[in-house]
Amino acid sequence: NTKNISAIRAFRIVSTHPKQILSFSIFERSDIMSELTIRNIQWFPGHMTKTRRMIAANLSLVDAVVEILDARIPMSSRNPDMNSMVNNKPRLFILNKADMADPKMTDKWIAYFKKQGIAAIAMDCKSGKGVKNFKGAIEQLLSELLERRKNAGMIGTPIRLMIVGIPNVGKSSFINRMAQSKRAKVEDRPGVTRTKQWVKIGSNMELLDMPGVLWPKFDDQEVAKRLAFTGAINDDVVDIEMLAMLLLEYLAKNYPDTLETRYKMTEFNEMGGIELLETMGRKRGMLISGGEVNIERAAITLIDEYRSGRLGRMTLESPEDIDNG
Repeated sequence: NTKNISAIRAFRIVSTHPKQILSFSIFERSDIMSELTIRNIQWFPGHMTKTRRMIAANLSLVDAVVEILDARIPMSSRNPDMNSMVNNKPRLFILNKADMADPKMTDKWIAYFKKQGIAAIAMDCKSGKGVKNFKGAIEQLLSELLERRKNAGMIGTPIRLMIVGIPNVGKSSFINRMAQSKRAKVEDRPGVTRTKQWVKIGSNMELLDMPGVLWPKFDDQEVAKRLAFTGAINDDVVDIEMLAMLLLEYLAKNYPDTLETRYKMTEFNEMGGIELLETMGRKRGMLISGGEVNIERAAITLIDEYRSGRLGRMTLESPEDIDNG
């Protein structure tokens, strides 16, 4: 098995001598870097086990579940266990950070989820774009329940919603935008919200903010890579240089204009990840003594610029990936 052979050779050689990856064919390199980048990620801290129990215990208190997704990776940022955790509760997907995603692709994802019977809206919680559509989407989702309450004279009963999502998708930003305050702690790192908290929105809505929860392990390396690209996985358990190489390979294939515009890179179609990273670092003048490229600095720069949106609006997966998967 070529992939297994590549992985074994990679662990022995490439992990200590990254440039040795050039000795492999360009077709092997992506698999090797994936193995090296993701192999140690088995992310399931104790507080996430607690969150799963907390979701189950509080589900009966809410009318619907609002799941916050990252619009750049809508499917990869969905906890696959969430379907079983929330049972048959009505659900609304919010594709957050839509300002950083490819707008045409976001429309495709909303249509895809609609076909699955799940309502979805796009939003950018930081700027507030799309937030005004939330109330109407919830009222439509719960129209039958609200009609029953109206007929029963329960006019003042607040709508209670559970807010869930994996770390770093913007749950706290959403809560704060809805509450028009700094009720939930916001930091650009995963796992900040650790306890549940109720937040009152006006006179007729209450939000139950749950801590972010990932799943026991990442069997799909493509999903793990996308989560690492966006910062949903803590950088402490990721090889940032290998991660940057994988991202550059994706950009070279899917968003070549970005590399040309941002880094003045040209004629890179046949390059593998390490050549792309070295070229990008050299174009940026990230050199150390002897004219060598500072690979670590180049990698950190690339990942930071991607996560901050400075590389432009891009989506790292499409509904077609799921259909063809």
